[in-house]
Formats: sequence, structure tokens, C-alpha cells
Amino acid sequence: MAADTEIDESPEVPEPEPTSDEAAVDAEQETKESEASPEDELEKALADAKEWQDKYLRLHAEWDTYRRRMKEQRAEETARATEGLMKNLIPVVDDFDRTLAYAKDNGEGGLIEGVEAVFNKFTDALVKDGLEIIDPAGQAYDALLAQAVGVVEDASVPDETVSQVFQKGYRLGVKVLRPAMVTVTSGGPKREAEDTEEDSE
Repeated sequence: MAADTEIDESPEVPEPEPTSDEAAVDAEQETKESEASPEDELEKALADAKEWQDKYLRLHAEWDTYRRRMKEQRAEETARATEGLMKNLIPVVDDFDRTLAYAKDNGEGGLIEGVEAVFNKFTDALVKDGLEIIDPAGQAYDALLAQAVGVVEDASVPDETVSQVFQKGYRLGVKVLRPAMVTVTSGGPKREAEDTEEDSE
């Protein structure tokens, strides 16, 4: 008869619980492992500083752009207001011109002096605010500044010279508010082109 198989029925012995000292050592070890090294902390600090610097530069650029746009907008609004004022006053200047011409033709000497003084004071005020009078008599015709309403035969001056100005023009800055109305000459020698060549040094 085979021998009976022996069964170890001894109870399992539980592993001993770690002592308080061992637990403290383990906790300290875990803390050290979780703590970043000084190099890591420096790298993170530099990254944070770079991020804040980028934010500051973006905000500064946006603020500069805003200020520039506001400045340009105010300048445009001022220019439009000045332009509107000048356009409204140009007919008044025309009336002064016609009044002076009539007075001179009819011998109204006393009237001429008074009106001329007021006219000069008025136009001086407009010129100080940027209005430029376009009176190109005797000058080369410029289609950007004047409108030709007639042609006059004159062989004594180069072609396309302004012969007579029927109505003065006005310009504010680079914008022509109204071109001058003129007659131009023909039949004379061709006008020499302006020498625009520069020294190539």
C-alpha cells in the first residue's frame, strides 16, 4: 500500500509590517525621487521667464499698433475737416477775385484798397492752414494741377506753356482741391525735358 502523501497544514506566516523607522525612510526616499533637480528647476524658471517676456512683447507691439492707428485716424479726421472747410471757402476767394478785378476795371480806387486788404488777410489765413494757391501763368502746363480750356498760338514761348489763368486752382498738401482753369500755348519750340539724371557715384 502506497504511503500516504503528507500535507503541510502549517499556517502561513504573514510578512512583518514595516516599522515606523522603515516607513519614514521609504517616505524620504520617495520624496527625494519626486523632487526636481536644481538643473530642472532652473530650466523651468527660464522657460517661464521666456513665456512672460513673449507675452510682454506681444502686448507692447499691440499697444504700439493701437496708438499708431489712433494717431493716423485723428490725422485723417483733421485733414478731412480742413479739406471740407477749404472747399467751402474757395468760392468766397473767387468772389473776392472777381470783385477786385471789377473794381480795377472801373476805377474804384478806394474800394480796391479796402477789399484788397481784406482779401490778402483772408488768403493769408488760409495759406497758414495749408492751402496752396495754384497760379501757373507762364509755367509749363501740368495736367495734374491745371485744366486746359483753350489753346493759344504763340511762337515766342515753348509749347504747352500756360498763357492765361482764368481761374486759380487750390491744393491742400498733395491733394488738389480744384485744378486751375488755363489756356496753353502752341506753335512754339518744343519744351526741353527737365534733367532728372543723377550722378552715378
